[in-house]
Amino acid sequence: MTPTPLFFLLLLGLMGARATVDLRTAAAMAAGLCKTRPTDIVFIVDSSRSVRPSEFEQVKVFLAKVIEGLDVGPNATRVGVVNYASRVKSEVSLKTHRTKAGLIKAVTKIEPLSTGTMTGLAIQFALNVAFSESEGARVKSPDISKVAIIVTDGRPQDNVKEVALRARDAGIEIFAIGVGRVDMNTLKQMASDPLDDHVDYVESYSVIEKLTKKFQEAFCVSDLCATGDHDCEQVCISSPGSFKCACKAGFTLMDNGSQLQCNAATDVVFLIDGSKSVRPENFELVKKWINQIVDKLDVSEAKAHVGLVQYSSSVRQEFPLGRFNNKKDLKDAVKKMAYMERGTMTGQALRYLTDNSFSAGGGARPGVAKVGIVFTDGRSQDYIGDAAKKAKEQGYKMYAVGVGNAVEDELKEIASEPTGEHYFYTADFKAMTQIAKKLQINICQEEDPYSMSKRIALLENKIV
Repeated sequence: MTPTPLFFLLLLGLMGARATVDLRTAAAMAAGLCKTRPTDIVFIVDSSRSVRPSEFEQVKVFLAKVIEGLDVGPNATRVGVVNYASRVKSEVSLKTHRTKAGLIKAVTKIEPLSTGTMTGLAIQFALNVAFSESEGARVKSPDISKVAIIVTDGRPQDNVKEVALRARDAGIEIFAIGVGRVDMNTLKQMASDPLDDHVDYVESYSVIEKLTKKFQEAFCVSDLCATGDHDCEQVCISSPGSFKCACKAGFTLMDNGSQLQCNAATDVVFLIDGSKSVRPENFELVKKWINQIVDKLDVSEAKAHVGLVQYSSSVRQEFPLGRFNNKKDLKDAVKKMAYMERGTMTGQALRYLTDNSFSAGGGARPGVAKVGIVFTDGRSQDYIGDAAKKAKEQGYKMYAVGVGNAVEDELKEIASEPTGEHYFYTADFKAMTQIAKKLQINICQEEDPYSMSKRIALLENKIV
């Protein structure tokens, strides 16, 4: 039975940290989701007389294949090639070729020098010249890696230890590849730590191509957003080897202690029936009910803003959106609301909501979710249909709450779809506490429960 890509993904979660990274990189490369971090790479290639012309051709094939896996470009990976024997020759500078095709073509034209083996001189040249800004190297930065890849098959005729140390101290990461009868101790003197990752040996030039994958993976940075290997709720932004989470417009990124969540910045307006049928003692219960809901909101300048409108035969704004940016002041203002009494003009109140409460002049914020919570205890004395329809057409999420003689058909007409989640009714004011518990204003964009499955399926399809 052939293992599926999903099998490898599951295996990835069961293995150690380093194996996890290797498998993730391999999966990313197979899926075409691998990018190379911005890097200045200089190949330092031994073409001394011990390297036969046919072997040097195999070195050039190896270089071309490694380059093929890189994101070559002025703002991505720049590549240079230094050819050395008894003397050193700059074949390709970091500024010469800005495209992969031009770079590979230049590599195919390099000819061997066929003299001695002055590896130390070549490293010094790379340090002083190849990695200089005048040759196209970028200013030293944590965002730009500098890498030298040395390929040699013999013992150097000069000292490499000290010059290699200077190069490493200058921030150059050195990989040393030895072929055939190379001196292994010299490779270790040149290479960066850890040596296991930076020293490679092959028996002959005919098998040097087997190192291609290792170097492609060494410079591969998985696009974690594309692979789905992230825990962002809404928006994932890739960066080399990492990612950061963001939110859609109108949401604020919050750290709840265990994960990042996108909390919506929300404008909430209560539209409260203050008609005489409510009665003063029940009006006090309505105010407590409002504050129960306020307790569940993340009230602040950046997140939930709350406005309050009372209506009867007329409409009165108690306070607009944004006046109070903490729960204490907001709840105190609710408690101070005076009972209006008189009639029940719900349609007029809904028109006030759409024309005033959610306008910029009423304190509403552009691009922020709008939620209207309408409370009534009886049949409206005016027509509500047009105003209720307009509120929903403008994208407001409308909740309708009725008590006592409220008409359920009117509540359903006010409520957003699905109406079963947006309208509530009880015969008794004292039962309003239960409505407050059930009424959940969705200020978090809930993640699709199947999103992880979708991510795995996406990755499987790309791997296949």
